[in-house]
Amino acid sequence: SPEGGGGRREEGAEPPARRYRLRDGCWVFCALLVCFADGASDLWLAAHYYVRGQRWWFGLTLLFVLLPSLVVQMLSLRWFVYDFAASTKDSGGGTKDSGPRGCCRLCVWLLQGLIHLLQLGQVWRYLRTLYLGLQSRWQAEHRRRHFYWRMMFESADISMLRLLEAFLKSAPQLVLQLSIMVQQNSVEPLQGFSASASLVSLAWMIASYQKVLRDSREDKMPMSYKGAVVQILWHLFTIAARAIAFALFASVFQLYFGIFIVTHWCIMTFWIIQGETDFCMSKWEEIIYNMVVGIIYIFCWFNVKEGRSRYRMCIYYIITLSENAALTILWFLYYDRKTTSDFNALILVCVVSSSFALGIFFMFIYYCLLHPNGPIFSHRSVGCIFRQEPPPVPGSPVEAVTSPPRSLPRTTGGERDGAPGERDSCVPVFQVRPCAPPAPAARAPRTEGPVIRIDLPRKKYPAWDAHFIDRRLRKTILALEYASPTTPRLQYRTPGAPQEVLEYETTV
Repeated sequence: SPEGGGGRREEGAEPPARRYRLRDGCWVFCALLVCFADGASDLWLAAHYYVRGQRWWFGLTLLFVLLPSLVVQMLSLRWFVYDFAASTKDSGGGTKDSGPRGCCRLCVWLLQGLIHLLQLGQVWRYLRTLYLGLQSRWQAEHRRRHFYWRMMFESADISMLRLLEAFLKSAPQLVLQLSIMVQQNSVEPLQGFSASASLVSLAWMIASYQKVLRDSREDKMPMSYKGAVVQILWHLFTIAARAIAFALFASVFQLYFGIFIVTHWCIMTFWIIQGETDFCMSKWEEIIYNMVVGIIYIFCWFNVKEGRSRYRMCIYYIITLSENAALTILWFLYYDRKTTSDFNALILVCVVSSSFALGIFFMFIYYCLLHPNGPIFSHRSVGCIFRQEPPPVPGSPVEAVTSPPRSLPRTTGGERDGAPGERDSCVPVFQVRPCAPPAPAARAPRTEGPVIRIDLPRKKYPAWDAHFIDRRLRKTILALEYASPTTPRLQYRTPGAPQEVLEYETTV
């Protein structure tokens, strides 16, 4: 079972084929409902503000809906254009075609253009994920694996798109609607529904990203749905406390709230830059990426660096707790007593503190009981993967070839040491890393099966571009996997260290 804690596989053995289950389809269907509820409630609320003549709130609500949606739709369409163009080129579409085949391609282009113009790119990708998952269940064994990994590739795309949209749209929308409710000293049903949908969307996408990350890699134990639900509750309560504290403070100190947000973003961005992340090809691209991650750090923790993250996670939550307390206390001292009673103000303060405490409680529940690698109280548990390959044994081949991520043996609770904060969210987005076997002895590289050679050393293969390079490799990997019973292997050029084993890995 993919959710079991099974032991290690035999050397050179192929991973057991994963099966698409009913609960997987239900998870995708629920994600589609969350996506639809988030967008539809925001549009409905914007129309409500417009009808009531509240043009300023209407403009802000609509801005936080349309601008992030346009950015995400452009990125989704760009990925489709590249995938479809590469597919038609490889299938002989480089020359001009006429007749039914050319008409079919034209219809596909028009349909996709219309879908993304109507801002339905994510909906189409969710439906395609469901279709590929069902195909992997209905097909024969050989084709089942092919459709399953096509489904995983599509799940990776939609997870990244929705994660980006959540922090560009749902997070600011949540703070905006909470601020309006505090200023009005009342909660309208439509406002409450919109804010709740934004909050659930944020928590859901963080947990969904982590689940897809683990499900798409054979070197990591997959996350159970119980763990995913608890992780949703963890992020839901911590983000709720953060957003309510923001809304309370912004309702009284609008200018100072803007200064606070910019200051916090600058400090978090500088902290990330000081961590010396390695995601982009140039220094300036790396700084821009760190600035984007700094926006995520305004609301929640998101690890972007390999190695031990326990202390960084503790520091972040201590800072967050201090900021939430300071913002809430300042609001409590200066709020308008004419519109808000002392009893209601005290309730809001208790809501902020209790929500944050519940979030931390569910975080410990996840790490202590439901983490895929086992409870943190075990003597030896799995932490983040950041190991260096030991020197090869004498007589080993100069060109060592290893397996791609989904053919690696899964790690178990008895292989590496770890701690909470080191174990989940420990894999940065689009990270490329060296990997080594858990045993002290060097592993003999597999020599059977097809090989994909990449004429780039690992250091020249930036992690931020891994998703784009993945797209160029996807069709080749799927074609070889469909034609060969053995999973294809990837090999990198190793200048200066011909005996070093380098393995390609990506989080999605």
